[in-house]
Amino acid sequence: MSQGASGLDLYADVKEELLLHPGEIKLVPTGISVHLPEGFEAQIRPRSGLALKHGVTLVNTPGTIDSDYRGAVSLILVNLGKEPYRIRRGARLAQMVIQEVVRAEIQVVEELEETVRAGGGFGHTGV
Repeated sequence: MSQGASGLDLYADVKEELLLHPGEIKLVPTGISVHLPEGFEAQIRPRSGLALKHGVTLVNTPGTIDSDYRGAVSLILVNLGKEPYRIRRGARLAQMVIQEVVRAEIQVVEELEETVRAGGGFGHTGV
């Protein structure tokens, strides 16, 4: 929607209006399919305004579309808000960001290198 946007907006491709009740999860089609080159993936991310204003977000975020997937792109939406949310045809629901994939080489080791942080997690590095 803007010159500096990194994501492509994904829209609802529904024939009739859907009602997403609080706590409800629905699969919503976007009407698109993608063919990504090898070495790339598409990440599906929520729209921040939709999450802030209505509590509507994606269950699996970011969702990943691999380069060898050839099916339709759909969104797994959840309403974490307090009111039902109406999904109309053409509503902007998520964004898709194309990323290069870096392949990791997995090595089995007996021990891990020590760091100052070590195994501390879940708030261990600060507030």
